[in-house]
Amino acid sequence: MRFHQPYLNLILIINFSLTFQKHKLTEAFAPSSTQHAKATNYDQFSQSSSDDAFMMSNNKKYSLVINRFGSRNGGDKIDNVSSTQLCMNKKKKGTGGGKKKANRASPKGFAGALRELQMSTFPYAGDIKPGKQSPQKTVMEKSVVKPDYSEDGIPKSMSNVLPWIIEVKTPAQIEKMRAAGRVAREVLDIAGRAVKVGVTTDEIDNLVHAETIKRGAYPSPLNYHGFPKSCCTSVNEVICHGIPDDRKLQDGDIINIDITCYLDGFHGDCSEMFTVGTVNDEAKRLLQTTYDCWVKSMNHVKPGNNYKEIGGIIEDHIVERGFTTVRNFCGHGIGSVFHTNPNIYHYKNDEPTGVMAEGHTFTIEPMICEGTAQVLNWPDKWTATTTDGKRTAQFEHTLLVTPDGVEALTGKLETSPLQFWERESTVHDGVWLGTSESAKTRAIEVNNHVSATS
Repeated sequence: MRFHQPYLNLILIINFSLTFQKHKLTEAFAPSSTQHAKATNYDQFSQSSSDDAFMMSNNKKYSLVINRFGSRNGGDKIDNVSSTQLCMNKKKKGTGGGKKKANRASPKGFAGALRELQMSTFPYAGDIKPGKQSPQKTVMEKSVVKPDYSEDGIPKSMSNVLPWIIEVKTPAQIEKMRAAGRVAREVLDIAGRAVKVGVTTDEIDNLVHAETIKRGAYPSPLNYHGFPKSCCTSVNEVICHGIPDDRKLQDGDIINIDITCYLDGFHGDCSEMFTVGTVNDEAKRLLQTTYDCWVKSMNHVKPGNNYKEIGGIIEDHIVERGFTTVRNFCGHGIGSVFHTNPNIYHYKNDEPTGVMAEGHTFTIEPMICEGTAQVLNWPDKWTATTTDGKRTAQFEHTLLVTPDGVEALTGKLETSPLQFWERESTVHDGVWLGTSESAKTRAIEVNNHVSATS
């Protein structure tokens, strides 16, 4: 997922692309305002993050943002609060060097003591608070192909600065993405089965790490701009980028587990909601609404349609049911680069994000809230929660545009669990794998198998 902001016109973007090569940009601050983000600098995922640099504007104030997993600053009235810190994913190209990037979630020495003070005195919005993190892992296996940021935390690959220029994958690249997507799905299913009362999110992360390595893949979040874990676990009011720790899951919790696996040079990215014990009816309605708007938006994907139309489909569905959609984060293109064009905004917009074409691969991942969609950023520089402490939900697939529609490269398998929102959906009955003929045929096989075994 990434951050968003409106784009400048073509002249400003071209001007930026020329200027970008001359200047060394240093620190990223996520913008904040009651309607739109107002201004930012930039650096790495360490303050904000991403794999794409974009020019964006609003209220005639132009801002440059790069983000994927977290944004740095906060709102107009309360520090670290933003109503619409619209951000994007892009990280400046690293300058080389083998020095490992510091873990910004758990700094050492004086910085560590200061961070502990910040975390202990921070005005958290709800019941979820940070727990103790276990040490960051490394991947030592030589057989595992690692992304370019695995050692120093700095992504080296850049994508086109023009937001409507989107890579078309070759048949060989698509096959590699299918393989990465299947691994991500297998690992997500395993993580989901581990969700139970009393299990810690750190235990889930340990499982994710081990199962990813077992499949010859690298857990993409690990050390991406310094992210300290192998997956994101976002509980209740946590919108995204929750860091696994020693907090035990409690009866009634809802949790999003976000998995990305890097296999043979390509990323597969997906996330899903899971319930802990017995959840109340309000939680069920949030989960059902989030799932249904997600499927509706994916049904719209086919060659010739505009990417900007996806957000309106999502917002129309959820607003009439009393929910809100987060504007600070967005879906993204994906492939050999973790985050790239196009940007997928989950609300009504008129951004020049391009036209869908066969061979495009990207994610749709709406974040839907019970209350406000304003974001509170924790001092750990990663975790984003709602400002009112109310719950939020999210689903995500890596998608491939096909000649006759769309296919989920991270789609469910015969062994995947069938959730209540799939059984009770009025938008799509059973497991959704896409709208192409091959995807629909495959879905019938999966659903028949699930029905026979459930």
